[in-house]
Amino acid sequence: MNDVALLSTTEQVDLIRRGEISSRELTEHFIARIERRDGDVNAVITRDFETALTTADAADATQHRGEALGRLHGVPITVKDALKTKDLRSTGGAVELRDNVPESDAEVVASVRREGAIVIGKTNLPRWSGDIQSYNEIFGTTNNPWDLSRGPGGSSGGAAAAVAMGFTSFEIGTDIGGSVRFPAAFNGIWGHKPSFGLIPTNGYLDYVQGGLNEADINVFGPLTRSSNDLGLLLDIMKRNSPPWVAQLGNTPTNIGDLRVAAWLNDDFCPIDDEVLQHLETVVQELEKDGVTVDRRARPDVDPDAAAMLGLWLVQQATSQSTENDGPGHRIWLDNHVKREQIRLRWAEFFNRYDAVIMPVCFVPPFLHQQEGDFRSRTLLCNGEQRDYLDVVKWTTMVGMAYLPSTVPPTGLGTSGVPIGCQVVGGYGNDRTTIALASHIGMLMGGYQPPPRAQ
Repeated sequence: MNDVALLSTTEQVDLIRRGEISSRELTEHFIARIERRDGDVNAVITRDFETALTTADAADATQHRGEALGRLHGVPITVKDALKTKDLRSTGGAVELRDNVPESDAEVVASVRREGAIVIGKTNLPRWSGDIQSYNEIFGTTNNPWDLSRGPGGSSGGAAAAVAMGFTSFEIGTDIGGSVRFPAAFNGIWGHKPSFGLIPTNGYLDYVQGGLNEADINVFGPLTRSSNDLGLLLDIMKRNSPPWVAQLGNTPTNIGDLRVAAWLNDDFCPIDDEVLQHLETVVQELEKDGVTVDRRARPDVDPDAAAMLGLWLVQQATSQSTENDGPGHRIWLDNHVKREQIRLRWAEFFNRYDAVIMPVCFVPPFLHQQEGDFRSRTLLCNGEQRDYLDVVKWTTMVGMAYLPSTVPPTGLGTSGVPIGCQVVGGYGNDRTTIALASHIGMLMGGYQPPPRAQ
């Protein structure tokens, strides 16, 4: 893996700072990769190459003058099309916003630009970020770079495929039901779903007037080729001004001292044998490395009830895009109390354990399925058809409780496509989940580029 486009963001920034490559040269290299390799994948759907090259020239001039450089100085990035991006078409995957060109950036986009990142384009997603696949009427279908017959996950599928293929230095995903975690797992890259509220989510296009409010449960998080970049981007993107300033725990100094649990299967959402076998290998590698893993520990939470409550809360949070009036606010408040009770039980669990390893999806990356909807589709698991809605049970159970979750690349399953796990921790303990996931990724081989990216 000697192509500069496949290096981590940290490595690319270091190369620029040392003068081994200019921002202009790196940007031209990314552009050439997109033009040469994105046809079958269809990840980068709106391109702004000329502006990017002009910005790269300005970045090089700044460096030549010896001025202070940002932590992301000169690296080209793409941005998920759900995020407002100044002077660049931003649609949310919806025909209603086909020609929408925002006058300002989402705050998280502005934060990475201030540190020197250069936006070269936008990446594909489902309409209003509302699926575990990534297709829409405007831009068509994004394919999994490991197997074009399968989806890349959603809703940040184009974003994750772009990272895996070396079309961008990093990406910013969104996650209300798993939209960072599915694409990270399905593409074999790193993804982090932060604790709710840690990163500002204004500028999110999830309905026609979207962008000002911040939806319940929804978070923004980084997608990368290196665990080192997760911490860097978390620090850059997190809130640092009123009204909210989230508090993060410290990075653990010794992985072997962590109290780790594994919750790999459950009757509330049984796991496909291929996925379960892969996750068992992950835990076994941890144990061989000297980390003690408790396979019986569980929070005092009914997982099915938590997942169903979470799905209800997600439906209310996304009701503006579905034009669903929903119930009265009193019903939401009553269900929010139930959520807070579940959060307390998770907090009790994380007083005894530092992290728990869980599945992301009950099946491996699945074949494209664009007929029907969440209610009518099915997925094959261990020889039987299961409800498509089951796909979000493991992720929603975590997201509805506002917990951080990090997905490391853990290699390929027996069907030859990536399968990931999620490392879940207590609220605010994002650095712990990143640290443990980083260790897992190291043991399992870390990011490997898809064959068509090499």
